[in-house]
Amino acid sequence: MCCPLLIIAFFGPRVTLLYLWLTGYLQGVFSAPLWPILGFLFLPLTTLVYVFAMRNGGLTDFSKIFLILAALLDLGVIGGGARQRNRS
Repeated sequence: MCCPLLIIAFFGPRVTLLYLWLTGYLQGVFSAPLWPILGFLFLPLTTLVYVFAMRNGGLTDFSKIFLILAALLDLGVIGGGARQRNRS
């Protein structure tokens, strides 16, 4: 049960970002094409939350809370694998 959840947590936001890029939803959100690429590679959930916040009225205090939570979740997914390697 653990492995499918990890696969969804790792690839889910990336697949969603790829779909949004193909449909043109990311147009006008980023000033440079480097930011969505870096977001895709390193912090995909944070990039998704940022895109949705910018498309729906900009960064408000409420959306900043979600942005911080998304960053923490992204870092948790990355750090969880390192913690598992150290246990073995």
